[in-house]
Amino acid sequence: MPDQKPPVEIADLLREDRRFPPPPTFAARANIRDEDVYARAARDPEAFWAEFASELEWIAPWRQVLDWKPPHARWFVGGTLNASVNCVDRHVRGARRNTAAIIWEGEPGERRTLTYFDLYRQGS
Repeated sequence: MPDQKPPVEIADLLREDRRFPPPPTFAARANIRDEDVYARAARDPEAFWAEFASELEWIAPWRQVLDWKPPHARWFVGGTLNASVNCVDRHVRGARRNTAAIIWEGEPGERRTLTYFDLYRQGS
């Protein structure tokens, strides 16, 4: 089955060229304003995502960034990570320890702020 092309019905669905630009007010508040990030991602998508993935803590590193056999994609093949470690634990060990991780707002006017350390303590 390797190198087998998908049926034409699926191949047609794999093509997408529409664009949905954000409203200008939303774009003005974006965290990334450097358009070069898109060019870097387009030039070498695997290297681009490998760079960001290397910022995470991996239990076992990946052997392959992307295994792409349309319509199936497997990212970071062979790699293992723990989502809780990457979402909470690694921040507790650094400067973000007392930074708000979750800000919860309920009905009417209820509000609770949990830091990374609060989450870590509650999970222990």
